[in-house]
Amino acid sequence: MARPDALAAYDALPLPDMTEEHWRFTDLRGFDPESFAGAASAEIETLLDLDVAGYATVTADGIEIEKAPEGVTFELLPEEHDRLYSLVGWDEKFAAHNAAMWKHGLLVVVPKGVELEKPLYVRISATGQTFWRLVVVVEEGARASLIEEYASPAPDTEAYSNAVTELFVEPAAKLEYVSLQNLSRETWHFASHHARVERDAELDWVAGGFGSKKGKTRIQNDLNGRGATSRVTGAYFADGTQHLDYDTFQEHIAPDCESDFAFKGALRDEATAVWRGMIRVEENAQKTNAYQECRNLMLSPTTHAVPIPGLEILANDVRCTHGATVGRVNREDLFYLMSRGLARPEAERLVVRGFFQSVLDRIELEPVRDAVTAALEARIPQA
Repeated sequence: MARPDALAAYDALPLPDMTEEHWRFTDLRGFDPESFAGAASAEIETLLDLDVAGYATVTADGIEIEKAPEGVTFELLPEEHDRLYSLVGWDEKFAAHNAAMWKHGLLVVVPKGVELEKPLYVRISATGQTFWRLVVVVEEGARASLIEEYASPAPDTEAYSNAVTELFVEPAAKLEYVSLQNLSRETWHFASHHARVERDAELDWVAGGFGSKKGKTRIQNDLNGRGATSRVTGAYFADGTQHLDYDTFQEHIAPDCESDFAFKGALRDEATAVWRGMIRVEENAQKTNAYQECRNLMLSPTTHAVPIPGLEILANDVRCTHGATVGRVNREDLFYLMSRGLARPEAERLVVRGFFQSVLDRIELEPVRDAVTAALEARIPQA
């Protein structure tokens, strides 16, 4: 009886406030999840144009699966699936709301040994209250790429977006997972993405944040089998009064595992970004190699960035490092470029591109890399 339990948990749990450690820098005053009823179906523009193996569009009316790969499960998510809620349940306010209210979900299962040459692509149109659920299982020895994109049908769309993704990467499998958030500046976005990576499996994750008003995105990787690896690459750009909040967690459970989190963000106007990263190494996870970093580029004196890295290590034979920086555009770099005839916006665009280049180079899928690059550069004013 998942839904009644989840609804009871949602009703019992208070809306997080700034007295809670993980919400200390994200103020939800003025947000009422029940005020966004009456969702209407609407088409969205996409960041990507690419050849795909499977394609699905999610609107208020449901999921339209326009193309499905042969031999791969790419279908509506059944409420009784055994993987559902096993990584993200209802012990947190927004996760409980999703578990209680989701209507539209997608199940993706890539069978043992199958290698998809083209990516799977899901577009989510956020209007009103949008609850989205995704379960992905890449079975032993399989390989697949999946892209999900959250967008709004209009730049002034007021909405509440609540998304949950559960990823299962089985032994010796590889999953490339891309999550791009390009919602309107009037949309509150809350998401919980949780992956479990088994023995000798590999997860390559790209997170892009360009839109939304305020909210929180949780990203957790559980390295659950010996030799598992995960790499998470994040790029975000906020301007106006946007507030982006990322909460990342690298959970090393098994020995000989490696995780690598690299986030970079640029902020302008009065935008704010919060990143809280934690590496936890369990007692049996010897020979762990883990790294996390968050670098922020401030393009206006009124922006604010709060990077908070953390380590919790219970094993004694590990290598764990982290870094966090907040800095402004180097005036000498701008002067040099402008002295060569470039206008300030173009010079600033080149500086921003150089700042992001190291994370852009980590994105293996070329269309995704190009789309993220274009989305970042589009935020720099032309004049």
